[in-house]
Amino acid sequence: MSVDAALLEGVELFRALDANERISLAGSMDLRPMRTGDTLFRLGDPGDSLFVVRRGLVELFVNDHAGQEIILHQVSPLNAFGELSLLDGRPRTATARVLEGGELLVLDRDDLLGLIRRTPDLALDILAHMSAETRRADDLLRSRVARNVNMEADEKLTTVQRIADWCAWFSGSVTFLLLHAVWFVIWVLINTTGVPGFTQFDPYPFGLLTMIVSLEAIFLSCLVLISQNRQASKDRVRSDVEYEVNVKAEMEVAHLHEKLD
Repeated sequence: MSVDAALLEGVELFRALDANERISLAGSMDLRPMRTGDTLFRLGDPGDSLFVVRRGLVELFVNDHAGQEIILHQVSPLNAFGELSLLDGRPRTATARVLEGGELLVLDRDDLLGLIRRTPDLALDILAHMSAETRRADDLLRSRVARNVNMEADEKLTTVQRIADWCAWFSGSVTFLLLHAVWFVIWVLINTTGVPGFTQFDPYPFGLLTMIVSLEAIFLSCLVLISQNRQASKDRVRSDVEYEVNVKAEMEVAHLHEKLD
C-alpha cells in the first residue's frame, strides 16, 4: 500500500527533509498493517528494511544466555527502528514483536541509502537516533549488573512487612526472653503470694495470663510467618542472581579457554 506524504510529518528521523523530499520518500515506502503478537523480524534475520511505527507499539528484545528476555526498547508511534542492520548490511541484532496492533511504514535499504546521498543531513539525524539507542543500551547494561538483593527487597517493603520483620527480630532476642521472664515472675508472685498494695486479679491457674499469652503467640506467629515468606522471596531472588552470575562466569571462562586455545 502506498504512503501519503502527510503520514511522514512528525517522524523525528525525517525531520531534516523538506516537503518535496518527504513526497519523494513517501513514494518509496510501503504502509503495512501489523497485528498484536506478530514478529516483524528475529535476531539474525537479514536487515533489509527500516520500519517506522505509524500506529501501535513494537517491542525490541533479545534473550540472554540464561534464556531470559531482555527488553531493549519499546517503539512508540512516529519512531523508527531497524536502521542499524539496514546501514551496515549485517543481520538483525534483536527481535521485534508487536505489542499493540497498528500500522508500519517500511523503507527498503536501497531507497534509504539513495535518500541519504541526496540529503546528507538525514545521516546526522540517523546518527543521533543511533546514539540515543546506544545510550539506552548502556543504561540497560548497567542495570544488568548483579543486583543487591537486600537493597531491592528493602525498597519494596510495606509497613506491615517492616513491622513483621521487627517483631521477628525482637522475638528472637535475649531482651524479649528476659522481659517475658520478668513479666511472668511478677504476675505469678502477685496472684499467689499476695504482694502488698496489689490484689490477686488472676488467681491460679492464671486463666487471664494463659489467654494473653495465647493471643500473643497467635499474632507473633503470623508476623514471623510474614517475615519468613518475605525472606523466602528474597532467597529466590538471590538464587536467580547467583544463577545469572554463574552463567556469566561460565561464559567468561569459556571465552578465556577459546583465547588460550
